[in-house]
Amino acid sequence: MTSKERGRDAFEHIQWSQLPEADWPEVSSGRRLVRQTWVIAPSDDVLAIGLGPTYNRPSCLSCHPRNGRGEPPSSALEPMRSMLVRLSIPGRDVHGGPKPEPSYGEQFNEFGVPGVPGEGVAGLSWETHVETLADGEQVELRRPVLHFRDLAFGPLHLETMHSLRIASPLIGLGLLEAVPEGDILALAEAQRVAGAGVAGVPNRVFDHRAGRTVLGRFGWKANQPTVRQQIAAALIGDMGITTDVFPEHDCPPAQTACAAVAGEHPEVSTASLDAMTAYHFALGVPARRDIDDPEVRRGEAVFAAAGCASCHVPELRTGPLPAGSAPAFPVLAEQTIHPYTDLLLHDMGDELADGRPDFEAGPRHWRTAPLWGIGLAEIVGDGAVYLHDGRARSLLEAILWHGGEAAAAREAVRALATSEREALLAFLRSL
Repeated sequence: MTSKERGRDAFEHIQWSQLPEADWPEVSSGRRLVRQTWVIAPSDDVLAIGLGPTYNRPSCLSCHPRNGRGEPPSSALEPMRSMLVRLSIPGRDVHGGPKPEPSYGEQFNEFGVPGVPGEGVAGLSWETHVETLADGEQVELRRPVLHFRDLAFGPLHLETMHSLRIASPLIGLGLLEAVPEGDILALAEAQRVAGAGVAGVPNRVFDHRAGRTVLGRFGWKANQPTVRQQIAAALIGDMGITTDVFPEHDCPPAQTACAAVAGEHPEVSTASLDAMTAYHFALGVPARRDIDDPEVRRGEAVFAAAGCASCHVPELRTGPLPAGSAPAFPVLAEQTIHPYTDLLLHDMGDELADGRPDFEAGPRHWRTAPLWGIGLAEIVGDGAVYLHDGRARSLLEAILWHGGEAAAAREAVRALATSEREALLAFLRSL
């Protein structure tokens, strides 16, 4: 599922020739659903009905422009257009996940349909400091500070924990789902045995379709088990749209107008959710570029020597498709892929900690983000930011925020000569 596209639509390319022709209509339907703007009932377009009663944005592409990553607001006066705020209080829900904030739920929704108040306004300001590298170059780093105002249902719970999240790119998700669980657990065991200070651990999360706890793979804290459930979680959390996975609106007791909104559930049919999943599975991953460039090759060696490849594992192998998997695209099975991730959680230190647990992920844990396509992020998105809250405005800033298990790799990069650091960045831009 490799694509040669390298322009603005590099994350939107479907590998039609590699898919069973019988699945083309479902993939096309899924693409339409992902691209459409959802509306409030009543509407002539019955496939687009479902927005609200509370929500953040009206479409998938509002947060994933051209299937790419989101970004935080640049100032306290700018709204959150492709970013969200997760909320919880100490404890666990009935499935072992985060316990929702009593009045505002698990996600802060700023907007409501007519007759339903939005929950308030979330904004950011920024704190900055400067770090100096071994060659004397100075890099300004910024940290977001979250502010709430105009809260519609009273103050937040005194023990509220919150986590800022930008949207992640949509490419390669089907391939990552096809990596055998045993291979991911073997990576965790190999890291533990090596005793080199890097010790990834799996998240264990609740699969609503299977009705049991399974390995988490998707989301910033690997808190979703499958692409299908990840999509369903975004529909209910970001747009207030119910599915067979999450068939009820998130209306905390204080939000009586939200709870009073009637409608048929689920608002998105099983067939439509399956089609959206098929579309995500069909997206091609951009091929690497400039792999014969000597500087890129040197940067790849620097990447490995610094220890970056311990977590950003360059190569994985997909397995046979499980019986009954959907969509059953043969092209996803038995493939060698290069996502640069181990799909494990790693302790990234206090500097990146959000203070909020998510199933087995602790406050300092983050899933190793896949790096494939990262060199095209600026082209796809008219500029790009990195890390879970978009604080890093460049790849170098992202590296310098790494702590915890990644601190040794960060310090290795900080100590590089200028030419070595430029080679490393050239390698990352080739992915």
